Amino acid sequence: MSDEQPEVRWAPIEPKPKNRGRIWLIVGISVAALAIVGALLFFLLPRGDAPEPGASGSPGPSSSPTETSSPTPGATSTTDPSEPPAITPPAPVEPTIDAFRDQVSGWLTDAPQGLDIIAGSSGTDALSVVDSLVQDAQRMSDTQPPSSLDAQWRDGVSAYAERLNELRTAISESGNTSGAVEAARSAVQNLRSLVGL
Repeated sequence: MSDEQPEVRWAPIEPKPKNRGRIWLIVGISVAALAIVGALLFFLLPRGDAPEPGASGSPGPSSSPTETSSPTPGATSTTDPSEPPAITPPAPVEPTIDAFRDQVSGWLTDAPQGLDIIAGSSGTDALSVVDSLVQDAQRMSDTQPPSSLDAQWRDGVSAYAERLNELRTAISESGNTSGAVEAARSAVQNLRSLVGL
């Protein structure tokens, strides 16, 4: 038995494809991308001799010449020119009664519906609705009322929040909630009539 060996033939190896064009294309695109990034950085980054953002080269209304008295010999300036002047926020604008009504009407409209839901449910369902109403009462407390309603509004919201806490306690203790619901309903109705709803 002789092992037959396959006949071996030698063939020339195919030459590698030339990638010079592809390599130059990649190098060219890379150089172009770096040039674009360099140009963007050059034009967009502020330079040291540029004015500060917000500073204007033109004179503003505050830089007009005004008459000033000559400084007294004993007076010295206590402000540091490198510190920006302290900016006080503007005083809050007092809302009109109509604007205030529009601002709180959603919470005051939802409150009786929430109290109806609480009257028809119990346990955790009722507690989640009470928690939502307590959050609404906190938002109403944080809302700036007109000065003509300020004291009455604050007292009314405080009474409503207190009734909601009593209602939450009654639900947690699995007690009778009808009296607490009616007390909260009366408190929210007082708030509604106060703003004209």
